Amino acid sequence: MAKLYTPAMAKIDKKKAKLKGRVRKSSPGREAWKRLIRNKLAVAGMIILVILILVAVFANFIAPDGIDNQVLKNRLQPPSAAHIMGTDQFGRDIFSRIVYGTRISLPIGFVCTVLAFAFGGILGSVAAYNGGKVDNVIMRIMDIFQSIPPLLMAIGIAASLGNGVLNLVLAISLSTTPARSRVIRAAILTVKRNDYIESARAIGASSRRQLLRYMLPNALGPIMTAFTFSVATAILTVSSMAYIGLGIVPPTPEWGSMLSSSKELLRQAPYTLYFPGIMIMITVLALNLFGDGLRDALDPRLK
Repeated sequence: MAKLYTPAMAKIDKKKAKLKGRVRKSSPGREAWKRLIRNKLAVAGMIILVILILVAVFANFIAPDGIDNQVLKNRLQPPSAAHIMGTDQFGRDIFSRIVYGTRISLPIGFVCTVLAFAFGGILGSVAAYNGGKVDNVIMRIMDIFQSIPPLLMAIGIAASLGNGVLNLVLAISLSTTPARSRVIRAAILTVKRNDYIESARAIGASSRRQLLRYMLPNALGPIMTAFTFSVATAILTVSSMAYIGLGIVPPTPEWGSMLSSSKELLRQAPYTLYFPGIMIMITVLALNLFGDGLRDALDPRLK
């Protein structure tokens, strides 16, 4: 006697189908995202970064004043309802300058990191893929440059090229390229001997295809993690160089240059230093928290 197909059985079959669909849809990217959003500190860092990006995009609407509107009668006013972060020695609204400063510090840090990974990526990938003498020559040259502290190298390059945002970006990018080339070389070497690379080589895949189609995508996890931390380092370097008067030219409202221009007011008006310093600290902390969470999400074995 045949079994009757009841509505209850139909519901069970639907649930099974949905479950199978969910299992099929699961992917390494989805699993990494789930692990990331379970990390509360990483989510907090991500939220702060999103807020900072939105502040940079909508700075014209958020800032109550212009970046260089000087009202000398209002100079060195402490935080109040009219100026929530006070005013500087020229009567400029500090909150407005900090808001516009997000348009300087964040993009410069990001662009410097992208360029450093682009230059370093080419060198590191070529060295790792070819190995032997090519690897030895490229890495020994990188060792020579890496023996110089990156900040000192950036200062030397920026001092020789002169002030300006473009020269600052070039100086920081070149000074951090050796370290980034090592990161990418290590990531490529990790996946180079895997079976799928050997299979690609056996079926006649070109060197370029092996590198771009198989090696780099599978080495993306550690590269992305290193990229996040490198943005934080670049922002600190930009602020450090602006503090000593290199790169950013006043009255551009960069956080490091704001600290530099207010360092003589530490006793008289300490808030002129506190707020730019706090913004640098919050941005770097958010990037580091997000980077830690991204590292754990992309490779749970590192927990």
